[in-house]
Amino acid sequence: EVRLVESGGGLVQAGGSLRLSCAASGFTFDDYAIGWFRQAPGKEREGFSCITSRDGNTYYRDSVKGRFTISIDNAKTAVYLEMNSLKPEDTAVYYCAADYRGSDCATQAYLELWGQGTLVTVSS
Repeated sequence: EVRLVESGGGLVQAGGSLRLSCAASGFTFDDYAIGWFRQAPGKEREGFSCITSRDGNTYYRDSVKGRFTISIDNAKTAVYLEMNSLKPEDTAVYYCAADYRGSDCATQAYLELWGQGTLVTVSS
């Protein structure tokens, strides 16, 4: 079965750090665009970071630039999101998603694989 498995969410104080993982199960991330999305209570799901496995290009939304880092392992079996200087407004359910042969993560409808989500709660 082809699926994405996220892990690493939890409760952290403001200013703290968390590392999320998105593991590819049943396939590898060879020639994929992989993005991180989040949905806060009462808000729409938003994309905030993306990486393309063919060239390693990355994208960050301004709200997380300089605090979050997306990376992919050499075997292309997992994508990571290092989150530092967390703020209460970062509280959300975080999802990873993947688009085969995608060049970016801008259009959520193109991302054919989605993880189950992991909750990140940042306390003030």
